[in-house]
Amino acid sequence: MSENIEFNLPNNFRELKARARSFIWIGVVAFLLVAGFTMVYTVEAQSQGVVLRFGKYVSTVDPGLRIKMPFGIDRVYIVQVKRQLKQEFGFGTRGGSNPTQFNTSQTERNFERSMVTGDLNAATVEWIVQYRVRDPQLFLFKVREPEDTLRDISESVMRTVVGDRTVDEVITIGRQEIEGEALLSMQELVDKYELGLSIDQVQLKDVNPPQPVQPSFNEVNQAQQERERLINVANGEYNKVVPRARGEAEQKIQAAEGYALKRVNEAEGDVARFNAVLKEYIKAPEVTKRRLYLETMNEVLPKMGKKIIIDAEAQQILPLLQLNQETLSR
Repeated sequence: MSENIEFNLPNNFRELKARARSFIWIGVVAFLLVAGFTMVYTVEAQSQGVVLRFGKYVSTVDPGLRIKMPFGIDRVYIVQVKRQLKQEFGFGTRGGSNPTQFNTSQTERNFERSMVTGDLNAATVEWIVQYRVRDPQLFLFKVREPEDTLRDISESVMRTVVGDRTVDEVITIGRQEIEGEALLSMQELVDKYELGLSIDQVQLKDVNPPQPVQPSFNEVNQAQQERERLINVANGEYNKVVPRARGEAEQKIQAAEGYALKRVNEAEGDVARFNAVLKEYIKAPEVTKRRLYLETMNEVLPKMGKKIIIDAEAQQILPLLQLNQETLSR
């Protein structure tokens, strides 16, 4: 089948003018619609927009509904400045939206985590760097591939920090110090290269000796832990025995001091009593001497038992002693 296409030509100049006017209005409306569509844009929350005019930076705008020059005169790049990003070194967590979050090659990851410590020992170090975009303009236009540059900076800084410490410090007691020093060094280099990033946290993950020597290293750690346990037990025994001995010594010292004070007080009392007696004796020596003698004899004689006092020249006194009665009474 063939179709007949008909073109209705205007019959006169007036009709041609009317049609031309219609086309102009249609063009104007289309122009306004396209202009309106290309002028309005939205900056999402937690983001900022970087506006370029003919490729030159104009301004950085905050979240909200915004207007720009139409028809591609202004171009807007949206950058998430509130979202915390991270990069993983030596390992990889699948599902991350950031293409520079980790190296996809296992060989590169093994190279990242293989380091040499200050005492020339090998260690495998895995860590995370968490960061944010602080200045969108610098992040977009100052350095090419800023996130890849950050990976290189992080690896360089971590190798330097680990290389200044022994393997024991890297694996055990020096982790927090390494994290703090690495964060400061990374931020200093990021600011120097004007990457427009802010380093929030550097966190060490698994830090281990190389696989071939790991069993021996675990044995050393177990020996050190056993040593620490024995030291703690000894300290506990020391803390239990020494304070008790000190308490006993202090108790004996206080008892001795109390006994000394008692003896001194008794001696002072005896001296006072003697002085009082001496004072009375001086007033009447004969009377006092006789009184003291009688009082003393009164105390002593009852304690001596039965006594017989006879004349030294007496003879044949045995019948008088009544020894037989005394024997019978027994």
